[in-house]
Amino acid sequence: MQINWNYIKMGLLLTLVGFLFAFASNRNASRVVMQPNVKFVGENNLYITDETVSKLLIQNFGEVKNVAKETLDLNELENALKSNPMIKNAEVYLAVNGTLNAEVEQKTPIARVSTNASYYIDSDGKYMPLSSNYSARVPLVTGFIEKNNLAEVYTVAKKITTDDFLEKHVIEIHQSKDEKIFLKLRQCNFLVQLGDTKFLDKKINNLKAFYQKNLKEHTLKNYSKVNLQFDNQVVCTKI
Repeated sequence: MQINWNYIKMGLLLTLVGFLFAFASNRNASRVVMQPNVKFVGENNLYITDETVSKLLIQNFGEVKNVAKETLDLNELENALKSNPMIKNAEVYLAVNGTLNAEVEQKTPIARVSTNASYYIDSDGKYMPLSSNYSARVPLVTGFIEKNNLAEVYTVAKKITTDDFLEKHVIEIHQSKDEKIFLKLRQCNFLVQLGDTKFLDKKINNLKAFYQKNLKEHTLKNYSKVNLQFDNQVVCTKI
């Protein structure tokens, strides 16, 4: 019987390849994780530090440095970071050399609640705690505010971030007990009464027209209240 050496060689080669693959996979899995590398993405990277992120990783998995790669649960680490109220999104992954990488996107504050509790409202309308590292220059929110009734305030705060006039002039958003919205403007004595946020764009346009007219006439100081609640009207109360 003639032996087919080509088949034997092929079988040995496949066995060797399989062995080397298994060896490499086992070696890679047992390779230890190096010092975590934290990278912040996006524009707002002022409120939480890389040291804080590293501590979050350690708190939820222990000392991640010098831990075998096969013992890490990357999804668990990601979820731990995302649960932090300063963090909007996070991605955790391992490099080939064993470096643990964490890409973190911080939340963006757009208003600061200043009542019996102090915290930020972020760009998604969610709670964000104050930071010991940086204080954002955003409008204050006062009045009857709870975390479960931020809808009207958030709508106005979000509008402010997209409007140059409002961003320059609005320093405070006040919500009354019946959830009516008032604005305070920089260097103005009068209070702007928006009411609710229906027809908000029209109300803001009316405010701009009133402001520019009275700025030109040097009469802004003559008013104590500017009421924008009524359709196509600006009702002013003089001092």
